[in-house]
Amino acid sequence: MIDIRPIPAFDDNYIWLLSRPGYVGCAVVDPGDEDPVIARLHREGLSLDAILITHKHGDHVGGIKGLKAVWPQAVVYGPAGEPINALEHRLQGGDRVELPGLAIAFTVLDVPGHTEGHIAYYGEGALFCGDTLFAAGCGRVFSGTFEQLSESLTRIGELPPDTRVFCAHEYTLANLGFAAWVEPDSAALAARTRRDEDRRSRGEPTLPSSIGEERATNPFMRTDQAGVIAAASAWAGQHLPDRAAVFRALRIWKDKDYD
Repeated sequence: MIDIRPIPAFDDNYIWLLSRPGYVGCAVVDPGDEDPVIARLHREGLSLDAILITHKHGDHVGGIKGLKAVWPQAVVYGPAGEPINALEHRLQGGDRVELPGLAIAFTVLDVPGHTEGHIAYYGEGALFCGDTLFAAGCGRVFSGTFEQLSESLTRIGELPPDTRVFCAHEYTLANLGFAAWVEPDSAALAARTRRDEDRRSRGEPTLPSSIGEERATNPFMRTDQAGVIAAASAWAGQHLPDRAAVFRALRIWKDKDYD
């Protein structure tokens, strides 16, 4: 069984560490900073086999050079559609990443929107989605488009509901606050907020979440639901004809009035 654990970095990033009991190798996802990774791997006696990158932003790729200096054998995987010079295997949707030492394999999903070429890794009942999907939220639109991010989230929502979601930031409580603006009467949202506030009060991560939980409480995954459509339309002051339009209104609403 694969172990997936967070390595905290910066103020709110999670670098995900993938390891297997009895095996000395490991992989990391989105190492924006090498120092906490080097410290953890040395403490646990692990050697780095692979680095999985979801997108180009510095807080996800900044540690690659430092990690390769310590573990030059580590193979760097990442999106073919983004300018990341350190990549050794450039990936696009439908590709497969096999890590034989860890006995795991991932399917690559194209999930643009936050950036133009963002990818995710899906396998072992887990989704490593970078900044496309957050717990109770989603990434801002930078070098992609609103329409791309809306479609990416819709496709992610089609994964099995028990899929564990490993995003790259601890933004959950803030995201839940905005979600309550959108669906103030949601019992599921209130229960999730209480649970995750308890977790944070104990210094625990709120992650992973699950696809089922995101479908039930994340407004950006619920753009086909009547209550979310009504709230977004009321904020926009106009009828919103489709999921992409609802998503755009929600994202701009959060950017302008909440964040």
